[in-house]
Amino acid sequence: MKAGKAIKKVLTLKSDPKEVVKVENFLEKTNKILELDDIRFNKLLVATTEAVNNSIVHGNKRNPRKIVTITLEFFDNLISVSVEDEGPGLDPSTLPDPLAEENLLRENGRGVFLMRSLMENVTFGNTSRGSIVIMSMKWK
Repeated sequence: MKAGKAIKKVLTLKSDPKEVVKVENFLEKTNKILELDDIRFNKLLVATTEAVNNSIVHGNKRNPRKIVTITLEFFDNLISVSVEDEGPGLDPSTLPDPLAEENLLRENGRGVFLMRSLMENVTFGNTSRGSIVIMSMKWK
């Protein structure tokens, strides 16, 4: 990809957990342009999959009439991926610490922790449609 050229890709999913499998194909197609190494691609894949799953299950409560929109943008040295749903949003400071002893054996509750561990920046917010998580990382 030439420096200075911004590219934007969008994927819209129904709020059905079966739709999450489309994320990998979307990112693989995009990676043909980006040419991320395996480590960066896997970080992007896991973080994005976690965000989409959270949007479907927690944000949209698996309501098939609601959608999740993934927007991937890359410009020069930065990849930004936003995942937007139609839910009320969340305050990540209220989430239990997944590393606390009482939470180590829980089957869920690590999505936000993983996103923050894998990406360089993660922010949560609200939009006119619902809520959004924006994650970014350097790609070179």
